[in-house]
Amino acid sequence: MSAVRCVECDATVDLATDVMQGEIVVCGDCGTELEVVSLSPLTVDLAPREMEDWGE
Repeated sequence: MSAVRCVECDATVDLATDVMQGEIVVCGDCGTELEVVSLSPLTVDLAPREMEDWGE
């Protein structure tokens, strides 16, 4: 298991050893969605927010 720091609250976020680039993980402390942006080195950033389309 690998770990990174949440970019929002600086908590430790544990990641599975088979995590993939582009995967979305959630910080257990603050609930922020994080995107795995790099595997080497293991890096996360805030996940992009999806816009509501309201049925358009």
